[in-house]
Amino acid sequence: MSIDFKGKVAIVTGAGAGLGRNHALELAKRGAKVVVNDLGSSVDGSGGSSAAAQAVVEEIKKAGGEAIANGASVSDKKGAESIVADAVKAFGTVDILINNAGILRDKSFNKVTLEDFELIVSVHLLGSVYVTKAAWPIMNEKGYGRIVMTTSSSGLYGNFGQSNYGAAKLGVIGLMNTLKLEGEKKNVKVNAIAPIAATRMTEGLGIPEEFFKKLKPELVTPAVLYLCSENAPTGLIIEAGAGHYSKVAIMEAKGAKIGDSATPEDIEKNIGKICDMSSADEFTMGGAASMKIFSS
Repeated sequence: MSIDFKGKVAIVTGAGAGLGRNHALELAKRGAKVVVNDLGSSVDGSGGSSAAAQAVVEEIKKAGGEAIANGASVSDKKGAESIVADAVKAFGTVDILINNAGILRDKSFNKVTLEDFELIVSVHLLGSVYVTKAAWPIMNEKGYGRIVMTTSSSGLYGNFGQSNYGAAKLGVIGLMNTLKLEGEKKNVKVNAIAPIAATRMTEGLGIPEEFFKKLKPELVTPAVLYLCSENAPTGLIIEAGAGHYSKVAIMEAKGAKIGDSATPEDIEKNIGKICDMSSADEFTMGGAASMKIFSS
């Protein structure tokens, strides 16, 4: 194995089952000491038990690895802090953080309650913020850190009935895009995975059974481990599913220079050029978009 994590301490949230479990097991297999976090709730976030996290810890230990369990909720500030505190107490530091924990409360926007909307944002977006915020000073001080956010095609492109989930999942990309800049000088690299996998969270999404069987969670993990390796890039989104891996990027068209006398009619007249993506640009920071406007 050319990529290994010997001497590294990794936190994986939502690691009691599915994607997180596979990430944790493979990290441990490659030498990392792992904090297995999982609230142990159902898919909708109700209930809770540390049994799932502890079971993964036992799997890791039986294979000769080192791991501890943490049953805190990422959406609770103190709970999120405890995940990082447990890592430091047990293993001395934090090198890798994979923000994977999540739940679903799917309903059309017309029917979803604001309470369910807020809960999903709290778990997926603020949960990623809270745990990252707790680990960030440690990584900055030591001059090393690898963070992976978990986004989704529902956030990147939309999906009926998932306005709350989609909003949160695109939100973590905004978080990544700023943290990649702020962490660059300190060798803290921040990336994102967009998994397409057969887990309990995707069982009810209407994926045909023959395709569902091919969407093995373990086929997402190779991309995740690459994104938290020594030579990882920063600011990269990789979509992974059924052994297929693709870069995802936010692109901007060259656009049309209409001038300071522009009217709505001018926009309508030039909409084809405004929307022409044949020579689109990919920017690495917000200021670059402004520079493009004034240089054209």
